[in-house]
Amino acid sequence: MGNEQIPQLPSTAATPHRPVAQGTSVAGTAHRWLLDRIGALWALLTDRPMSLYAASVLRIGYGLLYLIFLLREFPHRDEIWGPNSPWTPALAQQLFDQTGWNSILILSDSRAYFELCYVMALVTSALFMLGWRTRAMSVLFAVMVTSFHARSIFMTDGGDNLILLMALYLVLTACGRRWSLDARRTRLKTARAGNAPEPRRGFYAQQLREARITLTTVVHNCGIFVIAAQVCFLYGSAGLYKIQGPTWGGGTALHYALNLELFQPWPALSHLVDEYPMVIAIASYVTVLLQVAFPFVLFGRLKYPVLAVLLGMHIGIAVLLGLPLFSGAMIVADAVFLPDRFYAFLPHLWRRATRRTGMWRPAPGRAARVGSVPSQGRPGVPGSNHRPTPARKDTAPAAGLASDQS
Repeated sequence: MGNEQIPQLPSTAATPHRPVAQGTSVAGTAHRWLLDRIGALWALLTDRPMSLYAASVLRIGYGLLYLIFLLREFPHRDEIWGPNSPWTPALAQQLFDQTGWNSILILSDSRAYFELCYVMALVTSALFMLGWRTRAMSVLFAVMVTSFHARSIFMTDGGDNLILLMALYLVLTACGRRWSLDARRTRLKTARAGNAPEPRRGFYAQQLREARITLTTVVHNCGIFVIAAQVCFLYGSAGLYKIQGPTWGGGTALHYALNLELFQPWPALSHLVDEYPMVIAIASYVTVLLQVAFPFVLFGRLKYPVLAVLLGMHIGIAVLLGLPLFSGAMIVADAVFLPDRFYAFLPHLWRRATRRTGMWRPAPGRAARVGSVPSQGRPGVPGSNHRPTPARKDTAPAAGLASDQS
């Protein structure tokens, strides 16, 4: 049989194994890459609470905004939310039956009860802004904002809607660990304790504490992500809605807005700005461009000039269109995209400015590290900035993360 070439069989049988090995290598690399990404995401969620200063700025900003809002509407509180409002509690209850909303303001028709609720709302806003018992105050603040929003829902605008959403999101965050009375109390308690050894805990108690710390950290980080996603969605959807209309594409949308009597707190100023059509057209195009591009510039340094331009835009809306609550709510929401090192640098910047003017004198014995970012996370965890000490392993950071007044 001359056609039977047995020596060629090993070569023909060996040729298919080479691409199989290459495919296995590619699949293994992709599998390892996926596991690394999952591990990095898990470490990002559980390693340490992020953006603690930004969460505190949101707490202070929205607490202050709502306090000012309630004080401004104090003379008109009865017409908007009270028993004598044209939108009576009976009508509000009928709407709640359809929408599923609710409000503590309609639990009673008594005038004294309404005044008590209004005073409690003022006190809650002030305490939430100051960061006193922040965990409990955040829940009360969310209930209060929801109740006032639902009681007279046809009197609200975009600023009220954003404050309502942020009040609900802030319940999830540890917004009281920086720049708050709770943080000050924790700092003084730590200073009084000094180097006293931590009490020893049992194995199950320690495991339960670690689980609670991890859960608190994950919930806080998820809350920050949800807030950032909400702001991105708001800007992106607003920009996409604008480009669908002919007025924004033609650069004349701001011209029509400046000539509406409803949005003319200072008519002379509105007419003065309206005399420059080229400036109005450029402002219209820049507004749409920044809103559409906002979600895509958050991962680089380009976000800083974009946030600065948006700050100027919101200030212009507050002044020219008479929407200070909406502008303030948007400015505070933008603060979530600034890193902690930016807020930690602000005290240094303030002391440098006051030192030049002669207004600031350093206190005797005051440490120079006041503006530094405090240590966060757990000892020994990759990516954590904390350096453990042998005498107090896994105790000091855990005490900060497990604090109820966060």
